Amino acid sequence: MIRPRLRQTGALLVSAALAGCNLAPSYRPPTMAAAPAAFKEAPGWSLAAPSDAVAKGEWWTLFGDPQLDALAAKVAVSNQTVAQYRAAWSEARAATRGARAAQFPTVTGGVGATRSGGSGASSGTKGTEVSAQLSASWEADLWGKLGNGVKEASASAEASAGDLANATLSARGALATDYLELRGIDAQRSLLGATVTAYQKALEITGNKYAAGTVARSDVDTAQAALSGAEADRRDLDRQRAVLEHAIAVLAGENPSTFAIAADPAWTPVVPEVPSALPAQILERRPDIAAAERRVAAANADIGVQRAAYFPQVSLTADGSLSATSVGNLVTAPLSLWSLGMSALGTLLDFGANKAKVDQSRAAFDAAAAAYRQTVLTAFQQVEDNLAAGAAYADEAGMRNTASAAADRAETIARNQYLAGTIDYSSVVVAQTTAYSARQARIQAVIDRQTTAVALILALGGQWK
Repeated sequence: MIRPRLRQTGALLVSAALAGCNLAPSYRPPTMAAAPAAFKEAPGWSLAAPSDAVAKGEWWTLFGDPQLDALAAKVAVSNQTVAQYRAAWSEARAATRGARAAQFPTVTGGVGATRSGGSGASSGTKGTEVSAQLSASWEADLWGKLGNGVKEASASAEASAGDLANATLSARGALATDYLELRGIDAQRSLLGATVTAYQKALEITGNKYAAGTVARSDVDTAQAALSGAEADRRDLDRQRAVLEHAIAVLAGENPSTFAIAADPAWTPVVPEVPSALPAQILERRPDIAAAERRVAAANADIGVQRAAYFPQVSLTADGSLSATSVGNLVTAPLSLWSLGMSALGTLLDFGANKAKVDQSRAAFDAAAAAYRQTVLTAFQQVEDNLAAGAAYADEAGMRNTASAAADRAETIARNQYLAGTIDYSSVVVAQTTAYSARQARIQAVIDRQTTAVALILALGGQWK
């Protein structure tokens, strides 16, 4: 009987496959130079164990802006770059399923029917014959080629998942940065509106004084120049705001032609406070680091796939056919024809082609390991940069506030002195220009602190809680 023989042969090959060799090197993540116990720009932070699976959290809610929250939530759904990475992840997962399927037998079958008869045919040749064919083939994974192929595909899919997470994080970071800068421009536009009103009043006063013959024409021209310059600045802010609004629309998956963000007259900026002690383990939450490490694992498995080409490919095939006079009888009919075969196919001479492929896979592993180390070093650099920037901007904001308050007082004094006739208008313009620049710098200092907080959060891979 064929069925017991098939079971015996199949069992032998399964045992051989299970006992087969794995030609891939034992995988260990690339080593890094000894990591510091704390960040240089924040000595209270400490290094801890990896935790790239920790949830990132809705970090954008730290800024306390409902409209920002709504826009950031749309990124994962509507951003087309994120959608592209999501599709690539689905493709990689499908490839993994395909690699796993290659470890199991492939079975094909077919059914046919033939009817014969006619006046010249004998009674023995008349009637209908139903036949069925069944074929099976299986490659025994004696050298771990298929198993390493599954490992490679699985690691690549995990790297693709990291790419998706990183794309989502980056898109949300870009959106948050653009949104915060847009709100800063709204604040500067509001400031400019008040400045233009003040300059218009100053032009009116100088015009009246000139008409009364108490000041020179140059005072009127100077006041007009200050007013026109402020109006030009306001128009340029309109341009900058439009560009940011368009960028936000694309990041949120909206058409810039139909997307708009209303100005917020009550600007109440929130700058998240970074904890004084934050473990450096959060670096391991960065999805780009996780993706880079998975690519090293995939390259390691590929070495095993290429090494297996040195050894024969062993395959088992089985074919059988049945025939009967009806479909009902076909189920119980005995095998009318069967065959069982085993083949081993190996390369006898390739002039170094296999060795070249193995060398290529080793070089790809070295490149992936170097890319991983570079990603980790870049992550440390980005955290250090933004810690330093955050501390500097915090100090700068206090200084900008002091400078703005002093400039406001100087402007008021100069205006009163001009009205009293004790100074000329050029001194007023200097005071006005200084005060306006100081107010702008005060607003920009807040925006710098907010956008640096976003950059630090991105450098950490997500919210630090």
